[in-house]
Amino acid sequence: MLTAKEELYNKISATDFAIYDLVLFLDSHPQNVKATELLSAYRKQRESLINDYEQKYGDYITHVKDVKADNPWSWIDGPWPWEGTSDK
Repeated sequence: MLTAKEELYNKISATDFAIYDLVLFLDSHPQNVKATELLSAYRKQRESLINDYEQKYGDYITHVKDVKADNPWSWIDGPWPWEGTSDK
């Protein structure tokens, strides 16, 4: 059974997949208005999910772009993926 943290992480991952897939689609269909609108909606959803994650569990960093400019080394303070967490 997944923890709430793992479920939220999986929702973010699924949203990321949808975003990447839409970006690839738009590479060959740049004039598709519906896909462009859907991409915007998924980006907003991702932002909301990450805000929720960070309020509950701390910084969400899986890509270089997720590192906060004002405190780029904050990611070392949390548990490492192989260390587990106390929220299980």
